[in-house]
Amino acid sequence: MASRGDLVRAINAGAEAGRNGDPVTSCPFPAGDLRRSAWVRGYAKARPLPGADDE
Repeated sequence: MASRGDLVRAINAGAEAGRNGDPVTSCPFPAGDLRRSAWVRGYAKARPLPGADDE
């Protein structure tokens, strides 16, 4: 089980990856790990949807 600090670090790492344009497959955590969900959540917040800047 991941601690709160681990989850916060995972969110921040995912957000950084999203800002850098890294592929979502670069997540370092295995499936079923709560840190993976947190990482993807951070990634999704930082990464705009394709075509979202066309408006």
